[in-house]
Order: sequence, then C-alpha cells, then structure tokens
Amino acid sequence: MKQPSMKLAMPLTYFGNPREAADQVVGLEKAGLDQLWVAELYGFDAVSLLGYLAAKTENVELGAGILNIYSRTPGALLQTAAGLDNVSGGRAILGLGASGPQVIEGFHGVAYDKPLTRTREIIALLRAGLRGERLQSDGLYKMPLPADQGTGLGKPLKLLNKPERADTPLWVAALGDKNVTMTAEVADGWLPFLFLPDKAREVWGEALDKGLAKRSADLKPLEISAGGMLAITDDPDEAKRHRDTLRGLIALYVGARGKNFYNDMAVKYGFEAEAKKIQDLYLDGHKRDAEAEVPEAWLEAGNLVGPESFVKERIAAFKEAGVTSLQVTPAFGTDGLASIAQVKEWLA
Repeated sequence: MKQPSMKLAMPLTYFGNPREAADQVVGLEKAGLDQLWVAELYGFDAVSLLGYLAAKTENVELGAGILNIYSRTPGALLQTAAGLDNVSGGRAILGLGASGPQVIEGFHGVAYDKPLTRTREIIALLRAGLRGERLQSDGLYKMPLPADQGTGLGKPLKLLNKPERADTPLWVAALGDKNVTMTAEVADGWLPFLFLPDKAREVWGEALDKGLAKRSADLKPLEISAGGMLAITDDPDEAKRHRDTLRGLIALYVGARGKNFYNDMAVKYGFEAEAKKIQDLYLDGHKRDAEAEVPEAWLEAGNLVGPESFVKERIAAFKEAGVTSLQVTPAFGTDGLASIAQVKEWLA
C-alpha cells in the first residue's frame, strides 16, 4: 500500500505588520501549501491573525503554533479551539506548549509550574468540551471551583455552541523526554523544534515508543510537523549564506542559561563540545563567537538548502524520521511561491 504523501507546511513569518505577511497566504495556498502555523510568543496574539487568515483562505489548515498553557484557562482554550474551527470551516489545529518561564512569568505574570500535568489535563478537558460535555476537573484545575476557593456558586458548564468538529486536532510542542512521551500518548500531533531527522530515532525513539504504547486506539496515528529553511540553489556559496543566517537562532537557544532542553538536545545530537562552547561564549556576551561555533553539519542536515538532489534527499530523511507534515521556511530573498510549488510537486 502506498504511504500517504507528506503535507507541506510553513510558519507565518513577519516583521512589523503581520497583515502584510498574511495577505501572501492566498498565493501560498494556490501554490500548494497544506498547513500554516502562526506563533504567538509575546507579540500579537495568534488567534486574531488566524481568524483573519480563515476569512482569506479556503483549504489550508490553520495551526496555532503555539498557544501557551498558562495565560488562558482551559475554558478559554476550548472557546478558542471551537471558535477558530468554526470560522475556518473545520481547518483549525490547536498547538499547545509550555513556552518558558521568561515569557510566562515575565510577560504574563503567572507561575511557571507543572507543565506536563497542566498539558495533560488541558487536553483531556478540551476533548471533553469539544464532545459537548461539561467541563469538570479535580486535578490542578478545579472545575467548578470549590466553595472554599470562591463563592461556591460555580457549576459544571458546557460550551454554548455546537463545535464544528468533536476532534479538532490538538498538537503539542515538546522536546524533553517526559513531554515527548506524554505527547505521543495523548496528542494528535507533535511539534519538535530544531529537528535533525537523522538523529530523531536516537534522541526521541524511546520516549515516543513509551507514549505510543499507551496511546488510545480511539486516536489517529501521531502526526509530526518538522523541517527547516528552504532554498533550492546550485550555488554552494549562496547555500552557505542562507544557512549562516540561522546561526544566531541556534546560538540563542543552545546558549541560554538555566535548564536548557536545547543545549541537552545538541549534546544528544552529538555536538557536546560545540554546545558547551556556544553556551560559555553566549553567556559571556560573545554572541558572534557563539554563532561561529554552531556546527555546519547541524545547519546542513536540519535544513533543505542546496541543489535539487540535496533537497530531495533531505525530504526523504524527514519522511523516514516519521514527519507527516514537512514544515519549511523559504529563505529570505528567494522566490517563496516558486519554492513551495516545487516542493509540493516533489511530495505528490
């Protein structure tokens, strides 16, 4: 039996006014884009922009990538998932993630605690709410709120409106082993970051297997969206220039202080010495020197930058690693529409 083709996805990237980038999505959809992800961080909220995109597009799936699990209550996340799925005609994907303490405590003023338990409880509540059930929980989330914590007037409520789908996809951004295991068990999809397909099995295989072993038969197979920069070029110097623009991003994440999943991941990828150098230099304020230590091998294997033969080889590597949705970012200065159309043809 022929395996289904990978979907083609990309994150919406913008500088300044997001409407300008969003207006380009109509062309990307016509070029063959299947899935679009909108990040939030601590900029404009993702949901408003996704609603704007829902009105402008017809077929492309629209993913929130990601909404953090702290700044919205489970009830608010349910309203968001159901509302976005309705206005998009059943094209919404709700991506969830813990974000990080810098954003959660610094921007939202909420304690960064128990991310795995919160994610698991939120997914259970969202699934119940999308099925039209009343929201009830006696875990971290108390729903309704007990009388000794409030007025005692709360009662279990269900969403007033009938959801477009009872199974709106719920994805999770995860890197740590326990989070990846939980994601493989209860989520519809996994959103890894800085993904190296050739090392995926070695780094996350055991964690994925543990979660999949406990996965409900009621859930569809776990989907995975991952990829990297896209630039189809026969010029090796141009290819290197494109890859080099990613050095700052990798150095930023690998070089951060404190509990650092990205640094741990770099070590598991086989770049232990480089990871230590990057972090030491970055924390000492030598950011450019830290960027120079980012391994060329990581930049090459984790992106789709080079001649047609190399890009096709990388597509095959991502598919072999279990990726069901190839997420690409056309390099700045390239013809993004043409690149999307070309890769879509190769994926068909």
